[in-house]
Amino acid sequence: MQDTSARPYQKEEFKKYWYNGQAEINTYQLSQSRYGEDRDGSAVLIFVSEDFSQKRQLKLDDPSSAGSDKVSVLKMNFTKNFVTGVYPYSMMLSVFTPIERQVSPHTLKATFSSQEWCGQVFGQLNLKNKKYQIQSNSYFESEGDQSEILNATWLEDELWNLIRLDPERLPLGEVTIIPGFFFTRLLHTPMKEQKAMITSEKSNDQVNYSIQMPVLNRTLVITYLKKFPYTVMGWEEHFVERGKQVTTKAALEKSIRLDYWSKNKNEFIGLRDSLGLSRKNY
Repeated sequence: MQDTSARPYQKEEFKKYWYNGQAEINTYQLSQSRYGEDRDGSAVLIFVSEDFSQKRQLKLDDPSSAGSDKVSVLKMNFTKNFVTGVYPYSMMLSVFTPIERQVSPHTLKATFSSQEWCGQVFGQLNLKNKKYQIQSNSYFESEGDQSEILNATWLEDELWNLIRLDPERLPLGEVTIIPGFFFTRLLHTPMKEQKAMITSEKSNDQVNYSIQMPVLNRTLVITYLKKFPYTVMGWEEHFVERGKQVTTKAALEKSIRLDYWSKNKNEFIGLRDSLGLSRKNY
């Protein structure tokens, strides 16, 4: 008899999918609001399991010798590329979430960077002593180099991983959440705990997972498939920018599984065609 009480990450289908030495690469057609205008661009979500050091919060070079320090994480690399007028934006978010949620309920680390012709900003969040330590750096004088310590609570940036790991245990109702790096950096908003109302609406084979943050006048809706592996089909983000309501949205174009780190020779450039990336110039 099948064990229906097991969490998704404890089942054989999960292990075969995520522990097989491949990453899942998803490309999206992106419409990013910036400076009050819609910008065409591309987004990529890459999910892969890794052996991680709990103490140092780094990818382990030699997992076999790490002992109890080793923890399996689901890593998400999330990139956005778009152009504002004459100059381009390149943004990246990485999130490291323990797979065994009953052992390690909080994401251990998130990092962020954004580059454009005016300069760059970058930040890092680490779980230390049941608190989130946040370091952010910017070329803007008013922001500069800042540090913050917040309570270990839900992270907006970890929700993408939690969807892939165990969507039935996603937070719902009124919760405390720390807004994501993409939003806070683009809108120059401090990463502070916010009250959010989270709902989940199922229709046909999809789920619309909605996070409303009233103080920020913002709603993020992530759409994913009901069935394993809970593929993220797209998202919409509604917020106020330069005094008007705007929308950023993305829709899935291509999805493949690939050990991309071993495909770094020129002979593999053709693989970009299968992801719809070869034609992109941003």
